Amino acid sequence: MKLTRFAKYAWLVLIFNLGVILWGAYVRATGSGAGCGSHWPLCNGEVIPRSNQVETLVEFTHRLSSGIAFLLVVGMLVWAWRAFPRKHRVRTAAVLSMVFMITEALVGAGLVLFELVADNVSTARALSITVHLSNTFILLACISLTAWWASGGNPVHIQWNKVNVWLLLAGLIGVLIIGMSGALTALGDTLFPVNSLAEGIRQDFSATAHFLVRLRILHPTIAVVVASYLILVVNWIGARVRNGRNRQIGWLLVSLLVIQLLAGFINVLLLAPVWMQLVHLLLSDLVWICLVLFAVESMSTVQSAEENQFANESPDLTELSGV
Repeated sequence: MKLTRFAKYAWLVLIFNLGVILWGAYVRATGSGAGCGSHWPLCNGEVIPRSNQVETLVEFTHRLSSGIAFLLVVGMLVWAWRAFPRKHRVRTAAVLSMVFMITEALVGAGLVLFELVADNVSTARALSITVHLSNTFILLACISLTAWWASGGNPVHIQWNKVNVWLLLAGLIGVLIIGMSGALTALGDTLFPVNSLAEGIRQDFSATAHFLVRLRILHPTIAVVVASYLILVVNWIGARVRNGRNRQIGWLLVSLLVIQLLAGFINVLLLAPVWMQLVHLLLSDLVWICLVLFAVESMSTVQSAEENQFANESPDLTELSGV
């Protein structure tokens, strides 16, 4: 892997966006989503709010960091456009990163303008949460691929084992479903907190409980099933793909899956404290990123020693362009 200046910048953009996502989860977990009222992009009708309320400061800080993340992606797009030729995979990934960063901003604005924040327990909020999570995952995937390919990741081979492609696609969809169910579970934990594990279990199976509470039991079930499936898929593909980086990412993915399951169990035992929710979310994002890179690297396996040698000897485009 070659870390050119552009590649380092792209990885920095990814890390910064992970921080923004975690802070957004903190906004939700602390009920600070309405800290700026129903105003967007202004905060309570002001460019810089003068309120000393904690909720306002938390929400305003999230909007400020989101704005910085937006500008960082703009910078990544412009740099990629100048450093790489037409139809290059890095350019394509950077363009898609910009597209989904725009939709991310629009979804966030919609949550505020339609007041789907704070104590709102409507079905519309639940749906918006799943849309927000899906867009965030796709955004992370696009930025990750920009950084990965800029660092020397191999291009995808369209002619590849179709069975493995479907196995990986099912895994990606499964992790996306885990993320959406996890977002709903976290929302339910925030809006309907409990004082004990026994109370939480009673609520989960109560016919009169809110649908967000009754959905909580689905998340750990889906997580265990999908994690087990992914571990089998990683071992299946790892045994058939001669790619050292692919195997390294696969082992990292399996390790993260095991740690994530353990973190989820601890989160339930501790009754989902805010800090543990953030740890759980970070691990979810890392699992998703690793799976995306594992899938792409699996489908971009160099088929022969000659191709492998050519890939290693190919000059770095950013260095040729003087970046």
